[in-house]
Amino acid sequence: MSERDAAAQQLEQWKAKNENKIGYATNSAGIGIVNPMTSLTIGKYGLIPLRDWQMIEHLSHFHRERIPERIVHAKGAGAFGVFECTKELSEYTSSSVFESVGKKTPIAVRFSNVAGNMGSADSVRDPRGFAIKFYTEEGIWDLVGNNTPIFFMRDPILFPMFIHTQKRNPVTNLRDWDAFWDYFSLTPMCVHQVMFLFSDRGIPNGHRHQHGYGSHTFSLIDKNRKLTWCKFIYKTNQGIENFEDPKEAERIAGEDPDYATRDLYNAIQNAKESGNNDYPSWTFYIQVMTPEQAKQQKFNVFDLTKVWPHKNFPLIKVGKFQLNRNPSNYFAEIEQLAFSPNNLTPGIGDSPDRMLQARMYSYQDAHRYRIGANFQQLPVNKPVNPRNNFQRDGLMSFYNQGGAPNYYPNSFGGPHPDSEAANWTPPPQQFEGKEDYYPEFFDEDNYSQPKVFWERVLNNDEKTRLVKNLASTIKLTKRDIQERTADMFANVSEDLGARLKQQLFGKSKVVHL
Repeated sequence: MSERDAAAQQLEQWKAKNENKIGYATNSAGIGIVNPMTSLTIGKYGLIPLRDWQMIEHLSHFHRERIPERIVHAKGAGAFGVFECTKELSEYTSSSVFESVGKKTPIAVRFSNVAGNMGSADSVRDPRGFAIKFYTEEGIWDLVGNNTPIFFMRDPILFPMFIHTQKRNPVTNLRDWDAFWDYFSLTPMCVHQVMFLFSDRGIPNGHRHQHGYGSHTFSLIDKNRKLTWCKFIYKTNQGIENFEDPKEAERIAGEDPDYATRDLYNAIQNAKESGNNDYPSWTFYIQVMTPEQAKQQKFNVFDLTKVWPHKNFPLIKVGKFQLNRNPSNYFAEIEQLAFSPNNLTPGIGDSPDRMLQARMYSYQDAHRYRIGANFQQLPVNKPVNPRNNFQRDGLMSFYNQGGAPNYYPNSFGGPHPDSEAANWTPPPQQFEGKEDYYPEFFDEDNYSQPKVFWERVLNNDEKTRLVKNLASTIKLTKRDIQERTADMFANVSEDLGARLKQQLFGKSKVVHL
């Protein structure tokens, strides 16, 4: 073997393990291929006849080798591992994942960039997706989060609008900073997340050196159907590392655009080969809040642009997970890996978070378009427990349940309702008010928590870098957008606004608070 890194040696390692197992080349039906290097022709220089099934199958499959990329989170990396419970949570939930100390659950994790396409670089400034799939004996639990505890909006109708500003201009096919900052400066609910994005945290040093958050408010339901609101947080045990200098991140984007993907693969492979068990790992926490406490808060606890203050709702350590297996095939196990926020196993529920409510529909619908109606039959997505439902047929249905009745009710022994389900479903909730559009929801407090982030979380060097990062792209926009954006940040803090205006216009007096 050479001394190249583990990722570069993948083919050598495969050969060493399989050299004596390789048979002859076949088509998809198992029929031997005559010659994989030449087409069937009429004479040496003649035409290719239609009956060259070998070539036709080869090209036809090639045409279909790529499924549509995800609209968001297209560029990603992933691995497999195990979650271990370190604190049983029967006080809050009947979930089997947290039923006893030492309980282990297999998981899959996918990291991703939000805005870029599949060819984008790993070291660009962009939020990172951080999603976990738990293969529990009660079904699939998908915890679909990011590397930030908040997001850009609190209402899902804005999500397509926001994404359009992050994608390429439909005429020029280039990144459009006018659209980017025009939208943000007109949508002040985004300011908290924008400050995270343009801080050091906006460019993590690989996937292993970032925290993850379920972000939304979820619910935990105990065996008596008592509900507790919950946040999920997972902190890296490798330590937080970011690219503080954007120029360094740009250099790596040019030299090694797959930097984070390579780093994750090599970390797992090196730990496996060395036997030191030094696999990438995270510690898992929750925050909990009773419904009574939720009513007493001065902010909407279901608002995705807000965090729950740790001082009032401290982190509770409940588990840990490590990633100890790289995918055996990236397309099969990572590109086709599909997460759905509505996959909530017994003891874990949703909340009135508007964004979560919409994602519970949107993800499933997107997967059916991208992968097909039976995407949850794929090995990487299927549950480990038995499945009995009334869904049949459709593209690539591997598990059509034989001759079982595909309707209900029936008198032929088909699946029946789960008699235990009523014990873990959320208790009835009461909502009051008229059905209407409520535009004031748009303008709920957008600046208090960003002010805390500026004044209490960031040190002066971090503030300086944040302002410099913001100005680097705001200055590329037209003047009225620059002024509007600077005024928005001044609503967070006079100091922040003054520093930003100094960077943009070189006129404002800087006030250090």
